[in-house]
Amino acid sequence: MSPDAYDIKEKLGVVFQDVAVFEELTVYENIDYFCGLYIKDKNTRKQYIEEAIELVGLEEFKKFYPKQLSGGLLRRLNIACGIAHKPKLIFLDEPTVAVDPQSRNNILDGIQKLRNNGATIVYTTHYMEEVEIICDRVIILDKGKVLATGTTDELKELAKIEEKVTVEVNNLDEKYIEEIKKLENVDDVVYNGNILLVTYKKGKNNLVELIDYLKKESIRYNKIYSERPTLNDVFLELTGKELRD
Repeated sequence: MSPDAYDIKEKLGVVFQDVAVFEELTVYENIDYFCGLYIKDKNTRKQYIEEAIELVGLEEFKKFYPKQLSGGLLRRLNIACGIAHKPKLIFLDEPTVAVDPQSRNNILDGIQKLRNNGATIVYTTHYMEEVEIICDRVIILDKGKVLATGTTDELKELAKIEEKVTVEVNNLDEKYIEEIKKLENVDDVVYNGNILLVTYKKGKNNLVELIDYLKKESIRYNKIYSERPTLNDVFLELTGKELRD
């Protein structure tokens, strides 16, 4: 792509992990500058800027300078600058790294709105819970190599475990752990602190059977819940190591 290929560039939005805004410009002025690279009509640009500010929740900070913003607000500004001109294809590189929960939720809500409004989004992240929330198709990479592609549900089928049951239980005797390992369909049992994690390779009534066993042995527990494999489990299955930055 040549430097002056504006007919192509105006269809693209790029938001890097490192914040790239002008310190001497306010929030509004920063978004106006980047949007103005592609949108020349002043009325249209003003409308786009206001919509971008609303999308990322910066209505109260229009006149603030970047140095006055928190890390989360800076990342919201960074996103607004990259998407204000309403590109068709948007690249987002770990936009929620090191942000507060409120900003993270705001960013994810904004990305979902962009997707629902028709934009195609390429989203890079180490946070698999974000992938499950916003992504239609997923590519798992490790050291630059594609390990798997598909929808969230398709990738979860790659995990060799069917179910994980977590039990909050105090002072569980080792003999009970060994007996639980012998229950039907159990693949692995880990007891750490007061958390018992039981993984199953297959089966549909595993939770009920584990509860029946705990009752039979008069083992008191504070909390118990079941969940399907996560994308993090899939990554671990494919690479043998946890996700990391």
